Amino acid sequence: MDDFDARAINTIRGLAMDAPHAARSGHQGTAMSLAPLAHVLFSRVMRYDALRPGWVDRDRFVLSGGHASILQYALLHLAGFGLTLDDLKDFRQWGSATPGHPEVGHTAGVEVTTGPLGQGVANMVGMAIAEAQLRTRYGADIVDHHVFGLCGDGDLAEGISHEAASLAGHLGLGKLVLCYDDNQITIDGDTDLSLSDDAAGRFRAYGWHVEAVGPIGDDCDALEAAVRRAMAVTDQPSLIVLQTVIGFPATEHAGTAHAHGYAIVDDEIAATKAVMGMSDATFQVDDDLLTAYNEVGRRGQLEREASEARITGFAGDRAGLQAQLNNTGLPGWDEGLPNFGVGDSVATRKASNAALQTLVEVVPGLTGGGADLTGNTGTVIKDHGVFSAADPGGRQIYFGVREHAMGAIANGMALHGGAIPVVGTFLVFADYMRGAVRLAALSEAKTIFVWTHDSVGVGEDGPTHQPVEQVASLRAIPGLRVIRPADANETIAAWQIAVESGGPTALILSRQNLPVLEGTASGDVGSGAYVLREVEDAAMTLVGTGSEVSLCVEAADALGGEGIAARVVSFPSWELFEGADTEHQDAVLRPKIPSLAVEAGISQGWHRWVDDVVSIDRFGASAPGDTVMRELGLNIDNVVARAKSLLGG
Repeated sequence: MDDFDARAINTIRGLAMDAPHAARSGHQGTAMSLAPLAHVLFSRVMRYDALRPGWVDRDRFVLSGGHASILQYALLHLAGFGLTLDDLKDFRQWGSATPGHPEVGHTAGVEVTTGPLGQGVANMVGMAIAEAQLRTRYGADIVDHHVFGLCGDGDLAEGISHEAASLAGHLGLGKLVLCYDDNQITIDGDTDLSLSDDAAGRFRAYGWHVEAVGPIGDDCDALEAAVRRAMAVTDQPSLIVLQTVIGFPATEHAGTAHAHGYAIVDDEIAATKAVMGMSDATFQVDDDLLTAYNEVGRRGQLEREASEARITGFAGDRAGLQAQLNNTGLPGWDEGLPNFGVGDSVATRKASNAALQTLVEVVPGLTGGGADLTGNTGTVIKDHGVFSAADPGGRQIYFGVREHAMGAIANGMALHGGAIPVVGTFLVFADYMRGAVRLAALSEAKTIFVWTHDSVGVGEDGPTHQPVEQVASLRAIPGLRVIRPADANETIAAWQIAVESGGPTALILSRQNLPVLEGTASGDVGSGAYVLREVEDAAMTLVGTGSEVSLCVEAADALGGEGIAARVVSFPSWELFEGADTEHQDAVLRPKIPSLAVEAGISQGWHRWVDDVVSIDRFGASAPGDTVMRELGLNIDNVVARAKSLLGG
């Protein structure tokens, strides 16, 4: 190890102790033990330009164990990504650029938001898929880079990493290099309390190239050689199993579970710095070292400029490439979308697939599929190939029964850039995806979630498959745009919103056929809610979402027959409606007259908007879908009775 390596690693380890100590919070040990590996990646291996962190063809780095964030922040500071020493001193403080776990879009150089363990591993798989698709489609002169990541025992204990690793091996993602820190420590204690896996054997069984390199954690040359051997494997993802001592070289807590968190303080910090040949000053970064490391961080400038010149001079499908890199469609992409006639009977999942099949021709980045429910959810992409080891340019992805990993893989694709991922399963299984969906919203990842079979109308499969609380739980996630369209035409509008907007969109779609209603083709879905049917001297407003909008129309007709004038509002998206101005909200809901919402789900949250709600605040039942809906109160007679009761009150 030369002087530059030794000083850099000691500086990183010093910062890994000092920043959590200043914050009285954080995780020191993993950042200390992995300092040499992270240093090797940033100084010897990865292609990047710290002055242009968004370079399209840069290598990606993912710290799946996001609790060790100070490791990444220290490298970003040294390499010149814009993090200052004051930012490191503000570690974990309000408004700082160095939050407790890395957040994409918040700190330059951070590629994904990590923290919940295993998510980063799945994000890496998505990034490798996006890289392979772009490279296959446009050539290695335009896109050809690696995805590197660090993970620990916690990441590999979480089920999501198993799902993601299995798919990655099956797909032969040779640009993915994952380094596993086998330090045999968890928060509770030694891993043998709860873990006796043969991780290397498991990953070999998944189809990965695996190399167990042993305790070489402080040997920069050996670490670099291991990484480069992995990079040379082109037909399999690679796992490097590295044994480290957590917290090394701390004088008291190294190798203990205490080192996982914040345990190295005061005298031990001073003693550990003495072992490393440093003074006991805090936040030590020598000016000459910082200058030298900044030069390392800018070393990729010429390569970046050459890469950007190749993109500028690309002689192939330039329009497609630019649209894909900008995560948008070709000019006029939304002009040829399907339109459905009043009276047609179409399940919104089928209308969604009609939109997808049209859009995939004019939105080059659209790609994805379902979790073994591709046909059922309308996430079939015809005539554009199936992504596989043999055809990494295919845009149809079969995720298998891997809902949680599917969501996180999609987030990785979206955050990599050049892909607008579409993933589908039944709405009730959104629960299996919860962690990934939450991170999509937190990351503002442009992921399109297609959730079908959206109510007790699923029928005979019974309450295990009939969602009642799922829509409400998704609406509770800040930043997730939830749209439950009333019919085929609203579904088309929902797709337009999903493609042209930033951040994640959830499309909540029906299994059963729904009538195409008069007025939806010109309805203002983008405002979240609009008046579908206006009447003079209205006594009340009926408000519906999804399949219940047509029920509201029928109930309004029945009420009209009894001399009660009822307006009908279609309310596909609470989130979009929240963004509308008060004038629009009042014009739609008319707060001075009574309002009754109708939705085949729990009532939670509806009283913010309406006076009463016909809902299903219980689990469903096994029977034909129309029977279940009728027996649980989603029928004309009950809606009419509840409306009259509300008026009487």
